[in-house]
Amino acid sequence: MSQPPARGRALFALLLLRCIVVAGPWLAHLFVADLLLTLLLPLSVPFPTLSYDAASQVAASVWLAVQSIFTHVNGAKVTVSGTLPLQESAIVVSNHVEWADFYLIQALAINAGMLGRCRWFAKQQLRWIPFLGWGLWAMRMPLVSRKWTADKKEMDRVFHGIVWMGWPTWLISYSEGTRFDAAKHGEAVTWCKAHKKPILHHTLYPRTRGFVASVSHLRRVPRMQAVYDVTLAYAKGNKFMAAPTFWQTLSVPNLSKTWDFYVHVDRYPLDELPDTDEDLALWLEDRWVEKDARLESLREALARGESWETIDSAKSSKDF
Repeated sequence: MSQPPARGRALFALLLLRCIVVAGPWLAHLFVADLLLTLLLPLSVPFPTLSYDAASQVAASVWLAVQSIFTHVNGAKVTVSGTLPLQESAIVVSNHVEWADFYLIQALAINAGMLGRCRWFAKQQLRWIPFLGWGLWAMRMPLVSRKWTADKKEMDRVFHGIVWMGWPTWLISYSEGTRFDAAKHGEAVTWCKAHKKPILHHTLYPRTRGFVASVSHLRRVPRMQAVYDVTLAYAKGNKFMAAPTFWQTLSVPNLSKTWDFYVHVDRYPLDELPDTDEDLALWLEDRWVEKDARLESLREALARGESWETIDSAKSSKDF
């Protein structure tokens, strides 16, 4: 039953006030961090590694602070399935559900000691936002348009630091290119039928060009060791894949009383991946078929009233 309008407005006002109190200091922190990152821009040419390391420290402080709001202040408990070696550079691919996804991937990064080294594929338009865009540029974030011919120069800029400077990095992308919703899923199913691809139920079909380019450029870099395949899932009560909004993660207390959060990771050594571009694309598609099956097992467990902490994670126990 919906709440009376007056009560609903009062609840919203309380949540807004709580969000200001909780997130206000972090937003101030973010603004100062963007200023510092902007100041690092002139150093990125004469001292690229110094600039990269400093930007990583600044970024880690911002990301750790917002993660603390999510987990410690607002009570989100993330079920983590799978283990990773410490401080290993990797190409990270994941399904994409909601803004909250980055918290779950950051949970993995914190455990692996790589939080400040995360570099996310972001929209090119963010480059022109004062301070924020400059900060992303200073951090060597890949700022892309999702059109491969237009993005090649930007990718070469990002790859240069990883390949020639040997910078430790998690290069993170949502391989579906956009967030999952019913309309986009319907379009993806139509495309899969037309191209005789497997029908996926809980994800969109992955876009492979960026992944293939990343592996092709980075697989021979000594520091770059693996591909991490990340699977994200949520539930709100018995509603599968219902995630909180970013606003809710900052404003709502006791998040895990309302939502369940789950992240699973599989590690694949880069030297075991296929050699050709075509086979790499097929390899990623196969991972998405497996990902969809894992998500279906989570949905079924939810329907049976089982905890996701008991889901079989045998795949995550393989040796590195």
